[in-house]
Amino acid sequence: MHRKREDGNGGPRPALRGRNLPGIDSRFRIRTLGQVPTTASLPLFPLHTVLLPGATLGLRVFEARYLDLVRECGRNASGFGVCMILEGNEAGAPATPAAFGTEARIEDFGTDDDGLLTLRVRGVRRFHVRRTRVRDNGLLVADVEWRDVAVGEELLQPQHGLLTTVLQRILERIGGEYAQASREQFDDPEWVGWRLAEVLPLTDMQRQQLLQDDDPHARLDQLLALLS
Repeated sequence: MHRKREDGNGGPRPALRGRNLPGIDSRFRIRTLGQVPTTASLPLFPLHTVLLPGATLGLRVFEARYLDLVRECGRNASGFGVCMILEGNEAGAPATPAAFGTEARIEDFGTDDDGLLTLRVRGVRRFHVRRTRVRDNGLLVADVEWRDVAVGEELLQPQHGLLTTVLQRILERIGGEYAQASREQFDDPEWVGWRLAEVLPLTDMQRQQLLQDDDPHARLDQLLALLS
């Protein structure tokens, strides 16, 4: 399996210069939580990248376990989880995933020149992995806790106005699906934070740090620190 993050320029992104965010290793490890009401069983597709809510990702699928996953999602009209790999590889033995990930929904599919299945997926909800198990076909399945708050209930705080300006200028330059974003979207701290995390040249570790934070305003604080 190979993957690519789709961006406005169609090319690889350089790493953002600046300090890495602290506390990543211990906080990304899977840990057992108490009983919570908002849980689900979710098949996982671990990758050496981070899928953010609202962002798109292109995938090439050839392993039997992931072909089974795609068929299952089609039958059940359901999604699957994308987690960044902490240890291991995308193909072969099940990898060790980060404890925070994003639900992916299939938007389109096709085949490439080699006859392999291709997918375009979009990130939807964040989740926290509580425990994992491996099916007989090698597919990793997780019990997850959904972590997203209701979108649109909070407004951007004044200290984050600069981030809106930065995002608007980037989107004007790169175009794409966000070029016609509404005023309401630029007032939404969730949307602004995820779009900045998507288009800025962050490392995957920096994106993972943002993904684990439940507070949209705290995410914007982290982005401000990275840009300073």
